[in-house]
Amino acid sequence: MATTADIKKGLCMEFNNDIYYIVDFQHVKPGKGNAFVRTKLKSVTTGKVVENTFQSGHSIAEVRVERRKFQYLYNDDMGYHFMNIETFEQLAIEESMISNPKLLKEGLEVEIMIHAELETPLAVELPQYIILEVTYTEPGLKGDTATNALKSATVESGAEVKVPLFIDAGEKIKVESATGNYVERAK
Repeated sequence: MATTADIKKGLCMEFNNDIYYIVDFQHVKPGKGNAFVRTKLKSVTTGKVVENTFQSGHSIAEVRVERRKFQYLYNDDMGYHFMNIETFEQLAIEESMISNPKLLKEGLEVEIMIHAELETPLAVELPQYIILEVTYTEPGLKGDTATNALKSATVESGAEVKVPLFIDAGEKIKVESATGNYVERAK
């Protein structure tokens, strides 16, 4: 068992029958009364962010979580299949554990958070940016670049991404995995 003195960014803990990791914290010592720790916790399973205050000295149930590198292979009716890069062992994960599954392309390297004691996967973290090729989009008209207009484009993973009018089919674009938004042309 850990206490509030052990709280740091990235620490995983069991709280309200779920596993959370600490995104941000602040130790507060008011002039009158007991000290406390204000925390921002993000759920590993749902991604929901909650704020909570712990009294100083409060014990917390620390959970050991390992981040392992996996490569995305394919998906079928059993789920999304990943292969461990070091051991070549395969793992099927359901869609709800992946933040933005539409952006997964074959061969993409991801990190899977695994509960160390139970050896069960908790969540799949995609890289911050993913480079995808545009497979289909309507052609942009010359002179339409004065405004910040966007059009729909289908990328190689099958996802729909809003892109600027100057992007054509066959170009590679950088997409932010958290939001699914266009960032820039890939070099």
